[in-house]
Amino acid sequence: MAIKLALRTLLLALFLTGLAVLAPSPVRAAQTIAQTPHTPPPGSAERRAILDAMRMKIKELHGLDVVFVVRAMNVSGGWAWVHTLPRSADGLSRYEDFSALLHNESRGWRIAEIASAEPDNPDYFTKLVRRFPSAPSTIFPEADAVR
Repeated sequence: MAIKLALRTLLLALFLTGLAVLAPSPVRAAQTIAQTPHTPPPGSAERRAILDAMRMKIKELHGLDVVFVVRAMNVSGGWAWVHTLPRSADGLSRYEDFSALLHNESRGWRIAEIASAEPDNPDYFTKLVRRFPSAPSTIFPEADAVR
């Protein structure tokens, strides 16, 4: 009798654990439903802070002072996906597209990942979502494909 009860308890625990593993996390579900991305308007403090973090990274990596033409900026839940076209301040020099995933931490916006040529790979954003599970999938360009 005790063995049957123990076996039943074990099976119930395994069943419930399996459901917990298969069920989407409440955090991910809430992010997908509740966090519609927005694009901070030009001149806003949020937009300036995000682009300043990107500008500092380009200065650090390449020694260039740039201004950005923003192709896409999706912000939600303290995360941002930004695709830019860097230019020299005088507009005469144009540089390779610069895309990045940023996270707003206690010290401000920081780059979590700089995209290489991989965004052309259809699995890139799916892998990015797996590596950064707290980033809302809705900020990425192919949001429907990564949810």
